[in-house]
Amino acid sequence: MIRSYFGLQRQPFANDGLTLLPHQQEVLDVLRVHCQQGGLCVIAGEPGTGKSVIRSALQNFDPKRMSAPVIGRTLHTYTNTLRILCQAYGIDFDGRDCSCERRLIEEAFRLHRQGRMLALLIDDAHLMDVHCLRKLRLLLGEFPASHNLVLFSQTELVQTLRLTVNQDLNSRITYSVVLRRLTSDAVAQFILGQFDRCGLPHNTLDEDALALIARSSDGLLRAARNLSCACLIEAVRAQTRHVSLDLVNRALMQPHWRRPEPEIVAALAKEIVS
Repeated sequence: MIRSYFGLQRQPFANDGLTLLPHQQEVLDVLRVHCQQGGLCVIAGEPGTGKSVIRSALQNFDPKRMSAPVIGRTLHTYTNTLRILCQAYGIDFDGRDCSCERRLIEEAFRLHRQGRMLALLIDDAHLMDVHCLRKLRLLLGEFPASHNLVLFSQTELVQTLRLTVNQDLNSRITYSVVLRRLTSDAVAQFILGQFDRCGLPHNTLDEDALALIARSSDGLLRAARNLSCACLIEAVRAQTRHVSLDLVNRALMQPHWRRPEPEIVAALAKEIVS
């Protein structure tokens, strides 16, 4: 609807071909180095800080030189995790876990002999059972050196791995970073950069509307994307090609954008304590 109304060739904020922000590009460059020499990396951050963008960029970086399967269903058991890996590499996953492990190791060495790197990407790794993660780490210990296990998670995983009982995992981490919220100016530059990608002129958003979107996004890229798209939809509904402050406020009236009243927060906290 937005694309056809504004006469665009591509959808605004499309995930394909994203240009990384400078701090995201720096993280990607470090991950590529660890894929060459082996590593266990943790990319942590609040939801919406850009972890998925980095994961997608690493997955599609160089398909001819790097094999980067993604395990997104992290609530699965270790057996199901092995099956997802086998499916990603086109390997038969029938039989016991040890048989699947052996075939995965053989495939890893076959890819290594071809000069390819391995990057195993686990999305929402904070949801994965630590015991499953530990067994996966032991499996990857049999892989050739040119592989990298990358955990994309919320910040709670960093605290979990720092517990004494998990020092065997924490001591093997070769790189970790916590993605922070962006400033309002950085969010505004991100929005305008996305407008450039799809061909929307910057004056589609007036100055006050852009400032309000950037401020209301709280430094989260996902929130900036969703709120910008909501404002563009409001512009389509209003049959205008200019997003004013009034249209942004109309989008912000949706319940999920409104902050709860202090009385409601206090009541919820009291209910949780009781």
